[in-house]
Amino acid sequence: MATRTAGGTRMSAEQRRASVLAAAIEEFAHGGLTGTSTEAIAARAGISQPYLFRLFPTKKALYLAVVTDTFRRTAAQFERAVGELTGADALEAMKLAYGELLADPTYLLTQMHAYAGCYDPDVRVTARDGFRGLWTTIQRVTGLPTEDVRTFFAHGMLINVAASMDLASLDEQWAQAICSPPDTTAGATSPG
Repeated sequence: MATRTAGGTRMSAEQRRASVLAAAIEEFAHGGLTGTSTEAIAARAGISQPYLFRLFPTKKALYLAVVTDTFRRTAAQFERAVGELTGADALEAMKLAYGELLADPTYLLTQMHAYAGCYDPDVRVTARDGFRGLWTTIQRVTGLPTEDVRTFFAHGMLINVAASMDLASLDEQWAQAICSPPDTTAGATSPG
């Protein structure tokens, strides 16, 4: 298949890889590792399946690149949001930035599939590496103690589950209580 951009210029291997990764993110968000075909990814990327395997040697290698990208994207979003802020102010900025990420349903689905895919040892290692990188980024940019970072992560995971179930759309007290922002006046407990 063609490896040209819409303007007719030839795409570099790096650009084509990025294009395939973007297509894979969309496909894996809905099917996870086992429920997604490389045929669908190749079709979405506008390339042949053999060319996909020239860029990524296996479906799992492509999936691991998607998982890695999801954690990288989160850390980069947090760092941009924080700027020069530290402490609880940095956590608050990251909370708002995370809300922006969750506005993209593909992002949330990809993240949830990464955790669900940890039955596979390679996915587990990749998810752990990504989670560790996110943890160390948050510790570094906030300068807060471990307990505050742990609380931030715990609330972030609650937000993931609530967003997955679209609890904010329910007009029920229990769902609204879960979706309400935490009281940050009592300490650094913003979601992560």
